Amino acid sequence: MTAARGRTGRPPLTDERKAAIRLEIAHAAVGLFIAQGVAATTGEQIGQAVGISARTLWRYFPTKESCVRPLFSTGIDTIAAALREWRPGRPLQEAFDHVWAGDEDLTGPDVGALLRLTRTEPGLRAVWLQTRDEAEPAFARALAERAGLPADDVRPAVWAAMLNAALRAALEHHAYRSAEPDSGPPARADLAATLRTALVLTEAGLA
Repeated sequence: MTAARGRTGRPPLTDERKAAIRLEIAHAAVGLFIAQGVAATTGEQIGQAVGISARTLWRYFPTKESCVRPLFSTGIDTIAAALREWRPGRPLQEAFDHVWAGDEDLTGPDVGALLRLTRTEPGLRAVWLQTRDEAEPAFARALAERAGLPADDVRPAVWAAMLNAALRAALEHHAYRSAEPDSGPPARADLAATLRTALVLTEAGLA
């Protein structure tokens, strides 16, 4: 009886490695978008920047604009976890104190530049808004869990929409303001203050 042949070729990529590649692609894409514009950037150029072919690139992302999606989705899990830990009777911003003080980042280093590009690049704007829209169910599940409400209750969905809109507005405000001539270099502390303001303004509706 002939022994079965073992598999040849490269072993399959782990989920962690796939996520790392997606993030590498995202950073390469935003660098090219900033340097030469979205229209002038090709999938081949993005792939070359990370050492992969355009064919491989399209396995990860359907369009060049969607390559930045991992940067836009940074922080969603962190926010959802903070919402679950939000203690009854305590200010909402208190649940995020560890985020402001720690190494976690709700945006990532390139998101400010990307958000500024969304003002003139409809394709990037569509990816940004779709990513924020997809964040709402995660926020709604966290808020439902915190409140002990069933998944089909409308209240967590409404709360999540309010919070999501406030965070989006705060992130965009900070990114756009950072581009003004007299704004100085964008600071993490300034972003944290802007996000705290957004949380305070929405807390009454979430309580």
